[in-house]
Amino acid sequence: AILGLGALVSAEVFLHETFSDGEGWKDRWVASKARDELGAFEVSSGKWSADADKTTGLRTTEDYRFYAASTKFDKPFDNKDKNFVVQFDVKNEQKIGCGGSYVKIFSDKFDAEKFSGDSEYNIMFGPDICGSKAMVHAILQYKGKNHDLKKMVAAPTDDLTHTYTFVLKPDQTYQVLVDGNESAAGDLVEDWDVLPAKTIKDPEASKPEDWVDEAQIDDPEDVKPADWDDQPEFIPDPEAEKPEDWDDDMDGDWEAPSINNPDYKGPWSPRRIDNPEYKGEWVHPEIDNPEYKHDDSIYHYQFNNIGFDLWQVEAGTIFSNILVTDDVDEATTIREASLDLAKGELEAKAAYDKAEADKAKPASEDVSEDESPIEINLDDELAEEATEEK
Repeated sequence: AILGLGALVSAEVFLHETFSDGEGWKDRWVASKARDELGAFEVSSGKWSADADKTTGLRTTEDYRFYAASTKFDKPFDNKDKNFVVQFDVKNEQKIGCGGSYVKIFSDKFDAEKFSGDSEYNIMFGPDICGSKAMVHAILQYKGKNHDLKKMVAAPTDDLTHTYTFVLKPDQTYQVLVDGNESAAGDLVEDWDVLPAKTIKDPEASKPEDWVDEAQIDDPEDVKPADWDDQPEFIPDPEAEKPEDWDDDMDGDWEAPSINNPDYKGPWSPRRIDNPEYKGEWVHPEIDNPEYKHDDSIYHYQFNNIGFDLWQVEAGTIFSNILVTDDVDEATTIREASLDLAKGELEAKAAYDKAEADKAKPASEDVSEDESPIEINLDDELAEEATEEK
């Protein structure tokens, strides 16, 4: 109980950005100056929402644009001997065809105004969709090189809100969750190529010259039959007859068309038998890799900034509920609240779609059932006009 209480007391939230204070986000977030004509962000809950006040987020607004903006944590985060959790909600309201929706997390050395795709980050995490490729990145920077998760994690491609969670643990294990469902988990060393292989093929070893690796050989006792080659591959068609109107003087000598010879046996080859000298496939022996060195601190980083560095063909993505903490339970609580709101989003979207469909209806379809069209009897009208003329 004491240990549990200690863990609870030490748990911290280093960032929880909800964009719920209107334009206040502009005081916390810094737009990069590294590139001209970056896309603009705005605060929005989108075209449909289960609760606009609780689902406000940062929305991309311009198609075919790069986006780059970042914010500092409430305090620096050294995750030595602690869990690291990053979690955020993404709503690709535009049903994105090509664009990133991920975050990058940086150390305190990060320069927000020079933020670009070349900025060194600690972790990149989140969905990336382009055409038929829809995946969740989980990239770790290790000794200056970026390493992507080897396991494939599929990203949802609909236009609803989804929650993405990445957990790094001090025991060098991890979890990737999409909407609270575990999509990948395991060991950092096994699932990222951060370290050289523990063993390598022995450079001094080679297959012996007399190694027999043929599993079967031609039967030395098998002999080709004496008449094997006597049959041709094609023969004249015995059913064919010279046409009655064939003129040998005019058409030349008639020859029956050729057909496959049913008695033709093809090239002869001896039957195969098991090789009595077969030793099996030669396996190159391995030795310990002198370049390999165990590192139990792969999970460990110094964090203090998070940001978006994105390219989007179709704008409209909304980011919300950005959380960085060492408390897995806190992340679970916030995620469950997001998922509860997401359930109501289906109904909100259905109402939005209906309203849009109603707007698109031709004016003729808006006539009320009680407003029957006026019927005019043309014959009566003509008769009345004729009487008046008289």
